[in-house]
Amino acid sequence: MSATTEETAAPRGGSAERSGTRRSDPWKIAFVVLLIVGLLTVVTWVLLGSRLLVVRQVEVAGTDRLDPDQVVAAVDVATGTPLARVDTGAAQRRAEELRLVESARVSRGWPATLRVDVVERTPVLGMRAGDGFRLIDGDGVRIADTDKRPRNYPLIGVSGEPEGSPAVAAAAAVVEQVPAAVGGRIDTIDAGKRSAIELTLQSGATVDWGTTERSERKSTILTILLNEHPPGPDRHYDVSAPEMAVVE
Repeated sequence: MSATTEETAAPRGGSAERSGTRRSDPWKIAFVVLLIVGLLTVVTWVLLGSRLLVVRQVEVAGTDRLDPDQVVAAVDVATGTPLARVDTGAAQRRAEELRLVESARVSRGWPATLRVDVVERTPVLGMRAGDGFRLIDGDGVRIADTDKRPRNYPLIGVSGEPEGSPAVAAAAAVVEQVPAAVGGRIDTIDAGKRSAIELTLQSGATVDWGTTERSERKSTILTILLNEHPPGPDRHYDVSAPEMAVVE
């Protein structure tokens, strides 16, 4: 007597059905894509097309001699301009075209402010101008005019236009590098020969400074010499070679 057994095959469709459930739904993908596009469209519209994020005021900082309204006019960005569309680089260049502006930085202050941070030019030297005097910076740019000689600013004699003058640049380099103990004593500077700059002190004493190199060291030596050998109308100091300074 033989026995037969039936083997019942297990259904094989289960794994296929499970993989089918994991298959991405194209309608869901389309919905997500449309949602992202919609969000980007809204953000772009808010930034560039709506009235929500537009320039409502131009805020100026760092001015002293300059009128802030002059800076606003120079920047030339109209209120109502979308803040994101403002060319800050071009606005900065326009601000820096003002004579008294040494540098400027234009930035966005969300949601509705354009900020302009200004560094003004500062006077370093004085010079004669007609019947009066003029304050200039290290580039020779005119800062202000006055009828009286400006106090605490050494005078420089300039032949020709001071703006861009190498002599002005050399004299300013000396003034900007010396300490107040020395700078406060300088009356005039002769920088016609940049390799042989000469200072005249308020006492009438003269100083051979040489070039603008090693000005800090020269200032130290000159300070010592001024203390050890008080200046007078006939006194002469030579610190052009600071290791071999001479007093006469």
